[in-house]
Amino acid sequence: MQTVDYSIILRDQVNKDKLPNHIAIIMDGNGRWAKKKGGMRIFGHNHALESVRQTVEGCAELGIGYLTLYAFSTENWSRPQEEVKGLMELLVRAIKEEVPTLNKNNIKLNAIGDIASLPANCQKQLEEAIAATAHNSHMTLTLALSYSGRWEITRAVKLIAQAIANHEIEIDEINEDLVSNYLHTKNLPDPELMIRTSGELRISNFLLWQLAYTELYITEVLWPDFRKEHLYQALIDYQKRERRFGKTSDQLSK
Repeated sequence: MQTVDYSIILRDQVNKDKLPNHIAIIMDGNGRWAKKKGGMRIFGHNHALESVRQTVEGCAELGIGYLTLYAFSTENWSRPQEEVKGLMELLVRAIKEEVPTLNKNNIKLNAIGDIASLPANCQKQLEEAIAATAHNSHMTLTLALSYSGRWEITRAVKLIAQAIANHEIEIDEINEDLVSNYLHTKNLPDPELMIRTSGELRISNFLLWQLAYTELYITEVLWPDFRKEHLYQALIDYQKRERRFGKTSDQLSK
């Protein structure tokens, strides 16, 4: 008896003409997944790499232009040092190993966050990977590392204040476009869809400015179990929604 590939069935239900240009993901649940399996938290982080691969591949295959993954927040530095050290070592190894695959699939690597706070070897590996994939154009994969929305906005305010003090801009010139241009995401469009795994109903200091009109999709699936079929389910749900941006349905239909 032939087995039915549920993933393909779901993929075929995704409307290729109504895809979000930018998907952001809070990859949550690694620790709980590891606990269920009787392992240490780093065990969950290790198994999460396959979820990253499947998600990146799934987005690239569909033609998603931008994918941003919340990999490590500024708050994560307060976790047990053993876990942080393991995460950094895992990050260095994963970045190095994935560069050939990124180039093969024409995917550009990008990073946002307080990159200078990362260990030197991690910074070096990241810089080399970004340089090695800079010519790619099919999709931009952004890793949010040592990142938080409040940190990013505070940094932007300081830079704008300094620009005013230097007489580079006037106060009256400050508007949403100018603020956006001082954020780490200035070269990225705002996400249309944000996916959070593990069922938690919060955005955890992620892209606070950029998520103003983003559609949120929460799944109970823990991140190490997240596969292409879950990505397709999120997209199908997203495509059923009406994005009004403050307008009424009647206004949109005219």
